[in-house]
Amino acid sequence: MAATALLMGLALAGCGAGSGLAVPTEDRSNQPFPQNFRAELLAFYKTYLTNPVGVREAALAEPVLRKVGGRPRYVACVRYNARQSDGRLRGLQEQAVVFVEGRLDRAVDDTEELCSGVSYAPFTDLEKLTR
Repeated sequence: MAATALLMGLALAGCGAGSGLAVPTEDRSNQPFPQNFRAELLAFYKTYLTNPVGVREAALAEPVLRKVGGRPRYVACVRYNARQSDGRLRGLQEQAVVFVEGRLDRAVDDTEELCSGVSYAPFTDLEKLTR
């Protein structure tokens, strides 16, 4: 009888111990490639930039898989020189745009690690944005 009670207690303890160790589904290493990344980037920058008209020196590095917060995420790197609200160019900026589950999630200004070694190509669609 005591052995049965001990086994039951161990079985119940085992059930509770594993419940906090579940891996969230967003932590999968098989992130889908962001198929519509260009359209999503253009829509994002149209609303993100104070003045989306007249962007210069726009360049894009297509999404590559990187570790972001310890999780695999697709990251596209974007460089651009946008106009300020007074019309003056702000200067060349670089951002890493993170995609989760194939969708644009956020832009990160700290690009040193995320954008190292990427190859940029002209992103003329960003230079053609209108209000």
